[in-house]
Amino acid sequence: MSTPAKEALDHSATPWLFLAAVATVAPHFAHQPSWLSVCVALTFAWGGWLWWQDRRLPGRWLLVLLVAGGCAAILAEFHTLFGRDPGVALLVMLMALKLLELKSRRDAIVVVILGYFLLLTHYFYSQSIPTGLWLLTALWLVTATLIRVHGGSAATTRGTLRHAAVLAAQSLPFMLVLYLLFPRIPGPLWGLPQDAHAGRTGLSETMTPGNIASLAQSSEIAFRVLFDGALPPRDKLYWRGPVLEAFDGRIWRPYPGVTPHPQLALLSQPVDYQTTLEGHSQRWLLALDAPSTLPADAILSGTLTVNARQPVVNRQRHRFSSVLDYRFNVEETQAVLQRNLALPGNNPRSVDLARRWRAENSSPQALIDKALDLFAREFFYTLRPPLLGENGIDEFLFTTRRGFCEHFAAAFVVLMRAGGVPARVVTGYQGGERNPVDGFLVVRQSDAHAWAEVWLAGRGWVRVDPTAAVSPSRIEAGIADALPAGEPLPALLQVRTDWLRTLRHRWEAINNAWNQQVIGFDRERQRDLLARFGLPDADWRDLAIALGTATALLLTASLAWALYHRPHRDPAARLWQKVLRYLARRQVHCAPWETPLALAVRLKAERPELAEPVAQVVEAYLLARYGTACDLKMLRAAIARLP
Repeated sequence: MSTPAKEALDHSATPWLFLAAVATVAPHFAHQPSWLSVCVALTFAWGGWLWWQDRRLPGRWLLVLLVAGGCAAILAEFHTLFGRDPGVALLVMLMALKLLELKSRRDAIVVVILGYFLLLTHYFYSQSIPTGLWLLTALWLVTATLIRVHGGSAATTRGTLRHAAVLAAQSLPFMLVLYLLFPRIPGPLWGLPQDAHAGRTGLSETMTPGNIASLAQSSEIAFRVLFDGALPPRDKLYWRGPVLEAFDGRIWRPYPGVTPHPQLALLSQPVDYQTTLEGHSQRWLLALDAPSTLPADAILSGTLTVNARQPVVNRQRHRFSSVLDYRFNVEETQAVLQRNLALPGNNPRSVDLARRWRAENSSPQALIDKALDLFAREFFYTLRPPLLGENGIDEFLFTTRRGFCEHFAAAFVVLMRAGGVPARVVTGYQGGERNPVDGFLVVRQSDAHAWAEVWLAGRGWVRVDPTAAVSPSRIEAGIADALPAGEPLPALLQVRTDWLRTLRHRWEAINNAWNQQVIGFDRERQRDLLARFGLPDADWRDLAIALGTATALLLTASLAWALYHRPHRDPAARLWQKVLRYLARRQVHCAPWETPLALAVRLKAERPELAEPVAQVVEAYLLARYGTACDLKMLRAAIARLP
């Protein structure tokens, strides 16, 4: 069965549909399986070739087999058809295959709708400024495609694009109202099960030799900090993450039990600051050591780590106060001290060394000094440490002597425990780079760090950073200045040219402003905005009323504008429409292309009783519409004489 002529798709409209499909699908190639990207690209090429050669499109059964095969391949790749990645993969596949059955206008509309929906799915992966600009351009192109499909080939390309731009501009006020007044939903709107936030990088809740060194090769931003006052000294910027107390000989883990509330003595004035933390799918909030004032929904653990109640899966802002000089758990429980003295049965040489040191001098401080002196004299700081075996601490201390911060922290803690000093590993971030454009301190994954804490009688838990002994510049200047040439640092950190660094600072400041002001427009900021307009305690009902009122006002304004600028119909043409309605009531229908004279001739044969009065109306209408003088009185009189 052939497609009716009125439903057939204009052949010249097909390239618009291909361009819209490519614009909405192409960015997904960056995170879809490579085999799917290749298949989709080949399908686009195949469909384009069929259109160019004016060949017959594939049959229905072949398309059914392609869809079934694509679904089976996606199921084999992701082991499910539900969730973010498999769902987007299905949409991409269906968009490509739909281009192989473009026969009617209905098929074209399906492609356009798929294009609009695919535009939304890009925000599963990125909400950056380039993504927003690309999607605005793609939205413009998809809207132009919709106009082209309905408008036929009469409109020029420039006119179609201009019409789409006007429609997009008319939607901006509605978009702004929805953005400002639509109720904010806590958590990510697009948080699908299981894999909605997969692939996040950041600190792990465990530490093994080499995992922080691997993380340090990433230039991704972990969080940003804005201090209310002056920036503290760099050697005070320790951002505390998970504290690791359990050690099985290779892997360090947090203590699995519940720790008592910490006893914190403040020895200096607090420092106030706000952090903007990127999603990392863990619970720690990475406050500056040591936090004294927390956000309302945060929990302070017994090891002084600030945790959220739920994993941080989207960007969050938090306000803290921290003190840089403090005493922490001066009176520690015996259970905590005992578990921070426990050691597995391996690394006998390290244990023997620490015990000999302790026999020479029973002072814990002397033991600390000996370990730090050892690191300072005979060890090297590197991102490429050799692989370690079962007795990794022994191999590091007596053989390789090359490592990153986790090697020094782990070895130091083992030496302390073997010497009878309670000790544990603390992971987090150290330092950061201040952006001179917006004043934010930028802490990257490359600033990931591990240090140690020892418990000293009368002083409580005291921070000791063994890395500072072997590479002081790591703490004072940052990782880029601490490592020798040839280390696998991120390219971003190797930039030394002033103008390139300035350009990077400006771009990161723009992105930060976008994240803070646009992406970060949450419930708190929405509440602050409404408070300025007299709604300090607005709930969802108030928001619904405000949204409905604003939308109604915009619709009224749009309607008034449309009525004011509507084309004015000729008075004679309006009277002729009245005649056509009169004839329609008498079962006489006039096709849009039928002229008044042709209608008068037809009525002589079909409806003689109406022929004469209608002929008089036609004559008066032609004189009024096309004559030198627009005489509407004669036309009205002729219409009045109709039986």
